[in-house]
Amino acid sequence: MDKRVPWRAQVAIVGVLAVVTLAGVAVPVLWSVATLAGLAYSVSMVVTDLRAHRFGTDVLATLSLVGTFVVGEHLAGALIALMLGTGQALEGYAQRRAHRDLDALLARAPRTARVRRGGAVVEVPVAEVAVGDMVVVRSGEVVPVDGRLLEAGAFDESALTGEPLPVPHALDDVVHSGVCNAGAAVTIRAVRAADQSAYAGVVRLAEQALASAAPVARLADRFAVVLVPVALAVAGAAWWWAGDPVRAVAVLVTATPCPLLLAVPVAIAGGMSATSRRGVVVKDGAVLEQLGRVRTALLDKTGTVTVGAPAVTEVLTAPGVDTDRALGLAAAVESESPHVLATAVVAAARRARVPVVVATSVRDVPGAGARGVVGGVDVTVGRLVMDDPPGWARSALRRAQLDAAGVVWVSADGEPVAAMLVRDELRPEAARTLSRLRAAGVDRLVLVTGDRREVAEDVAGVLGLDEVVADARPETKVEQVRFEQRRAPTMAVGDGVNDAPALAAADVGVAVAARGATATAQVADAVLTDEGIDRLADVVETARRAHGIALQSAGLGIGLAVVAMVAAAFGFLAPAAGALVQELIDVLAVGNALRALRGNARADVPVTARRLITRFRAEHADLTDARAVVRGAADALSTGLTAAADARVRAAHRVLVDRILPHERAEEHELYPAVAPMVGGRDGVAPMSRGHAEIERLTARLGRHLTGRLSADQVDDLRATLYGLDAVLTLHFAQEEQDYFALAERERADRGGSHGTQALA
Repeated sequence: MDKRVPWRAQVAIVGVLAVVTLAGVAVPVLWSVATLAGLAYSVSMVVTDLRAHRFGTDVLATLSLVGTFVVGEHLAGALIALMLGTGQALEGYAQRRAHRDLDALLARAPRTARVRRGGAVVEVPVAEVAVGDMVVVRSGEVVPVDGRLLEAGAFDESALTGEPLPVPHALDDVVHSGVCNAGAAVTIRAVRAADQSAYAGVVRLAEQALASAAPVARLADRFAVVLVPVALAVAGAAWWWAGDPVRAVAVLVTATPCPLLLAVPVAIAGGMSATSRRGVVVKDGAVLEQLGRVRTALLDKTGTVTVGAPAVTEVLTAPGVDTDRALGLAAAVESESPHVLATAVVAAARRARVPVVVATSVRDVPGAGARGVVGGVDVTVGRLVMDDPPGWARSALRRAQLDAAGVVWVSADGEPVAAMLVRDELRPEAARTLSRLRAAGVDRLVLVTGDRREVAEDVAGVLGLDEVVADARPETKVEQVRFEQRRAPTMAVGDGVNDAPALAAADVGVAVAARGATATAQVADAVLTDEGIDRLADVVETARRAHGIALQSAGLGIGLAVVAMVAAAFGFLAPAAGALVQELIDVLAVGNALRALRGNARADVPVTARRLITRFRAEHADLTDARAVVRGAADALSTGLTAAADARVRAAHRVLVDRILPHERAEEHELYPAVAPMVGGRDGVAPMSRGHAEIERLTARLGRHLTGRLSADQVDDLRATLYGLDAVLTLHFAQEEQDYFALAERERADRGGSHGTQALA
């Protein structure tokens, strides 16, 4: 219900009018009472608008009620009052629908946590959990703070992401507050306090949304600037022409702007409900309206279009050094180190299935990294300064420069044995998300980052962005926002504390809250409740649709009202008949506005397809090391056909035959038929099938080389074949992740409200 008038008064209006109308009581006195009740309500709305320095459409409703009372058309006045009362009930329904899920989100916020202290588990207020505390999360409990898993587990993330299936997490994974433990009890080490965790920012924004006023009166007010004077002019002309004030009242009755008073807020409230189902909390309806008008997006890089954490992309070794050996030495030291890249190195070893042994005497070396002893070998992992690096190391440095990657050196007994290339990878859904933003009308995409220009330009080139602003400080980001705002409505998207000023300055600030930066969530107008930025496209598409439906509904209602006004001006509609016609117009306009509750109409992704996508996405991650073996074999041939190079080429062929080809064939026969209906049928997957055929062809070519003993004259073709395989696999995997795997990301956002907790439905 509209909070400007006590709900009891609204109920009284609706109740009185329902009794009068449904019982068929034709007593002018009762109609007069109903008219006066409606007039009191309408006047209160006008006074509220004037106090807020607004001029809205409520003035027409007030004038029509005054007119019906003065000329004695009490039935028409009662009908107008009925429209106002029932209309507010409809708007109240839309508001409750939009806020229902936010209420659920607030209700599930944990108040206490179980913490290990002094050998016992004690329950303490969640605000008392400190960074480093061991928190026990039982089965079915909501994770109270962001924490690193001390054991593997599975979590129901549907409340925040809409993912219907439990999501497995490995040892050392960070799980975010707000997700529910779907497996056995687990222990996490808190990495952020409760008020700094991901869920805290989302809850704060939800509280703001619940405390905000009824959504978007501004759109209706813009219509009112034109409608009110036109209606008064037509009413005055009709009175002058016919010499009958009843004619003027009939015009005002048909012009009563219920389509504006009702359809616009209902459509915007419906849009807010739809965005919450997609895992986005929007502060209020005005933000949703502004999102529907955004034409420029400023995007942070780290943690927004990239994953936000370093990952080992390649391991380059010295001649005669086995890749697994080098990676095992590094992981042994880093598993005991707090070094910033330790997690990336250990994760790379796990992906490569390299057993991690225990290192001793592990310590940090300022400015160099970490050092320890592994099997009697003194191992250093981190930075390394070489006056005259050997050829393989120069090649590694050149590769890192070309790939805009960092280098983590591995040394054994003082000698460099490997270089690990490290970079912050693009999010798999980033390219598709930005493509959808352009399709939704965001015609300018700008990357604004504090990172180096070469790194930023590399990312922007892959994503097809319009401009890059690198080496940007917080004040630089604000300046860029101001500059873009002079051209078009501007949205800023970020996840870090340094993004907060830009988010506050933009027309719409969107925070990726799952990164745990509460400063951004506090100043943002909208919050993505998990790290996937596909929700960014979801919310813009939904806002555009809701805004369009609001305009369409208002236009439909006003257009029909104008026709009715003309009919009333010429005497074809009496005030009571005009009120009934206006009621019919209201039903049509509000009925159309309710379509916004459905959100975007998208093809449903069947459960079977979702399961297959999840499976093959996991296999892609598992095959990272296999693809590195192929590239490593090609690199090994750069010094000629040595015994080590021969062994690496044969190992690459075994990896292709035993691991990569079975994966590709399974995709061809299982995944592609499942996703084909969603990407244009068999023709839609044909280019990707051609990629499978090329991988098969090049693998067979490599196999023919290996039927006998290798000779020096085969080296050039072997290298070409292996590099060709590396290029095809890299492109093919990236295309699948963007075009097919993202389907499940979009679908889980679309279906988020249909599962259990529905906290954002």
